[in-house]
Amino acid sequence: MPILQVEIVGKTAARANLAGKIADAAAEVLKAPAARVWVRLRYLSRGNYAECGGPVPRGVKPVFVDLLKASPTPVRRKKTEALALAKALARVCGRPAENVHIFYEQPAAGRAAFGGDLLEKGG
Repeated sequence: MPILQVEIVGKTAARANLAGKIADAAAEVLKAPAARVWVRLRYLSRGNYAECGGPVPRGVKPVFVDLLKASPTPVRRKKTEALALAKALARVCGRPAENVHIFYEQPAAGRAAFGGDLLEKGG
């Protein structure tokens, strides 16, 4: 049930079915079956993104990913998973992997409901 909220800063050439490509790339990394990875994709103009210390260098093209999973991921696995996911999403988004930032959300079990049904124990 992984759900990714992806926000891409600036223009990207890879817009055709990008949400689907992100979902497929994430499913491969997360070893999720078909129709089990959901993606919400948003674009943020460069004018609405800043870093302290002056203008953002042209080569900085952030992709922010909030990742919600049903149950917690052990830290050791999270390290390899985050790197693989950053590389996979960078490839489909046309961005450098070092510009892909992944934020693991608190597990959804016990706090998320789908169609009114509360997700329990890592469903």
